[in-house]
Amino acid sequence: MRVMLWGIDAKNKSIIVIKIIMIINIIKNQKKTSGFTLMELLVVMVLLGILVTLGLSSFRGSQAKSRDSRRKSELRQMALALETYFNDKGKYPNDDGTGRIMGCAPDDVSLCDWNTEFKDKNGTIYMVTLPADPGGLSYYYDVLGATNGSYQLYARLENTLDSDVTKDVNGNPQAYTGLSCGAKLCNYGIASTNTTAGAGRTLVSE
Repeated sequence: MRVMLWGIDAKNKSIIVIKIIMIINIIKNQKKTSGFTLMELLVVMVLLGILVTLGLSSFRGSQAKSRDSRRKSELRQMALALETYFNDKGKYPNDDGTGRIMGCAPDDVSLCDWNTEFKDKNGTIYMVTLPADPGGLSYYYDVLGATNGSYQLYARLENTLDSDVTKDVNGNPQAYTGLSCGAKLCNYGIASTNTTAGAGRTLVSE
C-alpha cells in the first residue's frame, strides 16, 4: 500500500525533506526576532516524525527483501543437495508430513532438522547445515510418488509484491492452501525437474 502525503508519493522521501526544509525556512523568516512558538515547534516535530517513520518503513522493507533473496537462494541450495541425494540413492528422502526431511543418519530415515547437518548413514554430507528460514518462519519439503521420484520445496516470502509470488486476477497475492511455512502459508516454491511447485496444490488469495 502506498501512502500519499501532500499529493506526493510517500516513498519519495527526498521531496518530503525539501518540503520540511521549506517550512522551517518560512518559519525562520517570519520569526527572526521572536523565535519559534510552541505550535511551530510541534509542526516541525510532526513532520520530522513522519519522515523518520517513512525511513524505518523503507529500512524494514529492504530487510524483508534481503531475507526473501536468501530464502530463494537457500531453496536452490537444498534442491542441489536433494539431486545429489537422488543420484546416490535412486530416490529423494522421505518427509515427515509436516515439511521436514527424513533422510539422515544413522539409518537414512531419521529426521534432518533445520540448522543441522544433512548427512546419510554412510557419512556422506549433502549439506553442512540444512538452512532454517532467516525470519523465524520455516521451509516446507514434500516428497511425491510411491517411489519418492519427485519433490516440492516451499518458503514464505515476506514481500508479497515479489514477482515470484502468484497473484489472482485482481492482483492480490496468493498462497498455497494447507502448506504452513510457520505462522503463515507458503507462497513460493520450487520443485524437481519432473514436476512443478503448483502441481496438486490449491492457491488462496490473501
